[in-house]
Amino acid sequence: MNTIKVLCVENHEEYLDAMKYMLETAGFEVVSATTGRQAISMLTKNSIQGVLLEYDLPDATGTAVRAEMKRVKPDVPVLLFAGIGSQTPFLLRFFDSYLRNMERPDWTFQDLDA
Repeated sequence: MNTIKVLCVENHEEYLDAMKYMLETAGFEVVSATTGRQAISMLTKNSIQGVLLEYDLPDATGTAVRAEMKRVKPDVPVLLFAGIGSQTPFLLRFFDSYLRNMERPDWTFQDLDA
């Protein structure tokens, strides 16, 4: 069975380490970045199958980084999040379930704004 490779982007090293640990414990191969520029570089240089992307990065917003990621590799799912804390286990379980099943949800966050 092939390991799913994910890119975890978080500018706080302590949070990044915790997220990497949880993802690796769940069986993912994890590459990481702490800036938007590093994240785009990692995405283009690796066979990434999913991205966890922090919104508040030192060199760009998560939405700008996500837009560039979708331009470069439109089929790679990107889960954008803001802040980390008590919701982290839920976020990682959602990401895990989505990537293992590779089923796109029948709604988007844009649908919620409509």
